[in-house]
Amino acid sequence: MFKHILVPTDGSDLSQQAVDRAIAFAVETGARLTFFNAEPAFPAMYYGTGAIFDASMPRRFHDEVDSVGQAILAKAAAQAQAGGVACDTLALASDSPYEAIIEAAGRCACDLIFMASHGRRGIDALLLGSETQKVLTHSSIPVLVYR
Repeated sequence: MFKHILVPTDGSDLSQQAVDRAIAFAVETGARLTFFNAEPAFPAMYYGTGAIFDASMPRRFHDEVDSVGQAILAKAAAQAQAGGVACDTLALASDSPYEAIIEAAGRCACDLIFMASHGRRGIDALLLGSETQKVLTHSSIPVLVYR
């Protein structure tokens, strides 16, 4: 069946529940997991006349975002290892999380993406759209959605 499963996680409650279920699924199927975190890229900003730009700001932004993402991934990996499941972790910076998820699945040669049904709620989800829906629409490999 499935041998290598990508599990995107952002640390939210529903995402954590999906991690728990993905680990149980991997135990049942004998699959290995790759936990993935799509880190936001440094936002492109317009700096008008007289604006002061700190050249170290992009590096500090990346370091902070990476630190949070690595903590999320480390927690998921520790859970998988405690459950006897082989796993890896991967983080990519991207303005488009769904594209990063699909890219990560391809890079890791995954045969399934196992993800939470949603992360945002309310007006944010309405305006920004569902990353899960976009993955479902654009992925060339199966996607299992945890609700």
